[in-house]
Amino acid sequence: MNETVSDILAAHRSGTITPEQTIRRSYERIRAYGDPAVFITLRDEAEALAEARALTAEGPDGKPLFGVPVAIKDNIDVAGLPTTAACPAFSYMPKADATAVARLRAAGAIVIGKTNLDQFATGLVGVRSPYGVPRNPFNPELIPGGSSSGSAVAVAAGLVPIALGTDTAGSGRVPAGLNNIVGLKPSLGLIPTTGVLPACRTLDCVSVFALNSDDAFAVLGVISGQDENDPYSQARPLGSLGTPPTALRIAVPNDDGRHFFGDRQSEASFLTAIALLRNMGADIAEIDVSPLLEAARLLYEGPWVAERYAAVGDFIAQHSDETHPVTRGIILGGTKLSAVDAFRAFYRLAELRRAGQDLMSRYDALMVPTAPAAYTVAQLEADPVRLNSNLGTYTNFVNLLDLCGLAVPISFGADGTPYGVTFLARGGEDAALASLGRVVHAQTELPLGALGIKQAPLAHLPIAARPGEFTIAVVGAHLSGMPLNRELHDLNARFVEQTETAPDYRLYALSGTVPAKPGMLRVAQDEGVAIDLEIWAMSAESFGRFVASIPSPLGIGTIHLSDGRNVHGFLVEPEAIKGARDISEFGGWRAFVESQRATA
Repeated sequence: MNETVSDILAAHRSGTITPEQTIRRSYERIRAYGDPAVFITLRDEAEALAEARALTAEGPDGKPLFGVPVAIKDNIDVAGLPTTAACPAFSYMPKADATAVARLRAAGAIVIGKTNLDQFATGLVGVRSPYGVPRNPFNPELIPGGSSSGSAVAVAAGLVPIALGTDTAGSGRVPAGLNNIVGLKPSLGLIPTTGVLPACRTLDCVSVFALNSDDAFAVLGVISGQDENDPYSQARPLGSLGTPPTALRIAVPNDDGRHFFGDRQSEASFLTAIALLRNMGADIAEIDVSPLLEAARLLYEGPWVAERYAAVGDFIAQHSDETHPVTRGIILGGTKLSAVDAFRAFYRLAELRRAGQDLMSRYDALMVPTAPAAYTVAQLEADPVRLNSNLGTYTNFVNLLDLCGLAVPISFGADGTPYGVTFLARGGEDAALASLGRVVHAQTELPLGALGIKQAPLAHLPIAARPGEFTIAVVGAHLSGMPLNRELHDLNARFVEQTETAPDYRLYALSGTVPAKPGMLRVAQDEGVAIDLEIWAMSAESFGRFVASIPSPLGIGTIHLSDGRNVHGFLVEPEAIKGARDISEFGGWRAFVESQRATA
């Protein structure tokens, strides 16, 4: 069945089905699902079908989302549809699409409607809306998660294959975890927020919900890019999907940092995720996440509540009876903070951000529970603030520390409740997270959303350099998991493959290098051995910067691979190996380092 973006595109381009048929199917499914709380406003079906027919007449060229139906969270402007932010009295009719929506439409996507949310995007629960509570497709008693509740349910239930949400404190991740779908929270500024009603303008991100990571990343590629109308947008390079490195270093909270609030199923799911990563060969490091959790508390205990007031506080103060009582109480609390409080919080956040960035630089990703517990609607109504706060334990710090995140499904509890994990990395590493998330999700073998359909095999990714990329072979401290591998990540390099040289090289442990490094030298074929290496790809600009940073006695030369290919890579000057230990017998630097650890 054509459920994912890639399947829908293939069917449209082959003529198996038409965009009009796909759009008609979305409306039929919306009616069949029978939950009026998912969408606040549905676009006129006849209008959407007419757009689909016109799109078909134009053809798919230059339209990477040709005929794909999308839903838009109702705090993001869509021309011709009201923006309500789940507050009828606030509703207005935008004259133009938000930048992200305009880019979707230019790529051939067709907007179906505006989805429900926690009012003014304040909440992680999905129950703070006068338009009702979107029904969680796995259990109607379970909250859908928020604030992007309608967008997540629309994707999980198969009403649309992709939907936009927003994420300031976790609104693009928590609903994904509670609906067995992928939630992509991009780096700050990667997707412009022009035409998005602010919650905390300095932290807001447009997020993407999809059935799998490939679809989410494809949408990210369409809507990312700087916008001169958004002073907070940034020209951050996106990179591309690739194969995760062979020696992943994944950090997880240590025992003191694991909080599940009595939800044993959530705790068991997180242990399942750790076991899955270990089975994939990842090195799991249990770390102290207390600086991150301290930063998380700043979001609602610090001046960023005042930033929410700056966005909609005047309206709420003037329309008290027309706003949700919990939302009203949170946002009006922003008036109690002084400028002195704000600057003290900014100073502390700067310290925590530096600590967080230093921590994240040591690992390929930090894995945390997406939602530490799953609650019912009744539980939330009885204790709305505390339980919402619990849900933000591992989400509230992410934008404050300029991290990117990807929420992926992991398992179901014994009662059928979905659980997931979120991978976090430094801002700018969105492609690396998506590359990791797609493989982890596939390993779970979970069905797509609530559709009961198996995941398709992962799409094949090219292992050769792509247009505009240069490849480089690394043999030592730049290998994945090694001390200098972070330099490749900083240059947005993409792991390509692990392979070996032709059998005409020797490897030496160089003396006096910090961190320790090897030197590889080409010798006569009958005197050499094959040496393990990794190939990474990067842009021409990054390649130039990388080569310029290489210290003597190392340099870049041509390396001959065992399969006959040639690639640029690290070689050592012959003079430097005098007195160095020949470690060729280990077949590579990683094996040598592991042998040293074993005998230490």
